[in-house]
Amino acid sequence: MSRILTIDIHTHILPENIPKWKEKFGYGGFISLDHHKPCCARMMQDTGKFFREVESNCWSPEQRILENDRHHVDVQVLSTVPVMFSYWAKPYDCLDLSMFLNDHIAGIVERFPKRFIGLGTIPMQSSDLAVKELERCKKIGLAGIQIGSNINKLNLSEPQFEQVFAACQELGMSVFVHPWEMMGQEDMQKYWLPWLVGMPAETARAIASMIFGGVFSRFPRLKVAFAHGGGSFPATIGRLEHGFHCRPDLVAVDNNVNPRDYLGKFWIDSLVHEPLMLDYIVNLIGAEKIALGSDYPFPLGELEPGNLIHSMPYKQSVKEQLLHGSALDWLSLDKRKYIG
Repeated sequence: MSRILTIDIHTHILPENIPKWKEKFGYGGFISLDHHKPCCARMMQDTGKFFREVESNCWSPEQRILENDRHHVDVQVLSTVPVMFSYWAKPYDCLDLSMFLNDHIAGIVERFPKRFIGLGTIPMQSSDLAVKELERCKKIGLAGIQIGSNINKLNLSEPQFEQVFAACQELGMSVFVHPWEMMGQEDMQKYWLPWLVGMPAETARAIASMIFGGVFSRFPRLKVAFAHGGGSFPATIGRLEHGFHCRPDLVAVDNNVNPRDYLGKFWIDSLVHEPLMLDYIVNLIGAEKIALGSDYPFPLGELEPGNLIHSMPYKQSVKEQLLHGSALDWLSLDKRKYIG
């Protein structure tokens, strides 16, 4: 049996050299890389705060290709590390930063068009600027954008984001929603709980707010995928539906459609770390709405991308859907571009 084309929709990348934004903009809080030893760097806030240690696979496309070949991953969808969103910054400064990151990803895609697909980042704190950069992302060859699960603590259902979603639908730009700035993280710093508990909750928050806010109804052609298997949303769909029925005065105030009716209206990645959970989401929303996602190159991701899917007793057709079919559908791309 021939190997299945494999596309990983959830991977993060940074430029090897990041400008000193504090010097340019006159205020701090931005991330830079401290290359303190060969093939390793510290992600540092310019205030001197350590964020994360990364290796060369976080910036080198050549290193990524070597590792992808070892893991039998044919194509990676590239997006920035969410801490780079910088929604808190002044809008034009965030636009400047976004353009730098987007040009970097577009350059990699241009160099290796069969190995990488690009997602941009946009200044969501200003819808006008966000749409402007979204349009430029389309022109430079990016397939969509990655956005945060909230924008400066505002849910994605807020009216100011309608313009962005409308533009994404009109331009055919896919959207990848990634958790960041987790609610309550200041109250649960111990045990890495912001990443273990906060992130799944953030993703559920994003999905629920878009459902209850009617975003998917108003933009039926909007193609949205959510990270980490939809976070805690799949496990709480029964609770959400029950709340919708028992307290419509609180839940159905902006949308009177049962939240269960939106299952299959958006995509999620496969990053659930648990065979029973993967089987659950396949049965809940269908393999056609689940795409391989690994969170490469970070340790909380799937260290051997696609291994969980391959380990499942699914038919070949289901594995093909999970490993590339759903990704291509979400991104509106042709399989023939990535084979041969």
